[in-house]
Amino acid sequence: MTTLELGVLVSGNGTNLQAILDAIQRGALDARVRLVISNRADAFAIERARRAGVAVRVLPHREYASREAFDEAMIAALREASVEWIVLAGFMRLLTPRFLRAFPGRVLNIHPSLLPDFPGTHAIRDALEHGATVTGCTVHFVDDGVDTGPIIAQRRVPVLPGDDEASLAERIHRAEHELYVEVLADIAAGRVEPPPVPEG
Repeated sequence: MTTLELGVLVSGNGTNLQAILDAIQRGALDARVRLVISNRADAFAIERARRAGVAVRVLPHREYASREAFDEAMIAALREASVEWIVLAGFMRLLTPRFLRAFPGRVLNIHPSLLPDFPGTHAIRDALEHGATVTGCTVHFVDDGVDTGPIIAQRRVPVLPGDDEASLAERIHRAEHELYVEVLADIAAGRVEPPPVPEG
């Protein structure tokens, strides 16, 4: 069993961050959140982290000349905090190859669909417009594509008659909170191996 040293990247409400913090608090997850980074100063996730006594850095991405410069600032902050695993929790920025090389095979994301179905930023809306009867959520390793990295685990969520985007999102988010914690616990227990890192 390995205690995971986590850095969590956020942009919004932070419910997946809260699920991770709660799981650590109740002893269901052997991990420490070393640092939370937000690219938005108004993200409620910042308040969630501070309430839990977790260090926070706000790095507004528009203050950096390029994506690479922004990612370099994040890398420096995460390394300073002794972070080993990166957890994306509603982080609405694409990571550069430079960032992924800094934490090879150790960057995780959760996506509100059963990938490879409905990648991108509007997965729940896309599932409804497509007429899907089942959707869900996916935890995957991050690569340099958009929601294309190796899948670790998925959870199915039925689309119910009369669902709109808000009602379906609520059920998917509940599934996300459970699945993310379960995957992190599996990683801590050695049941999930990082994917091979391509050379170069």
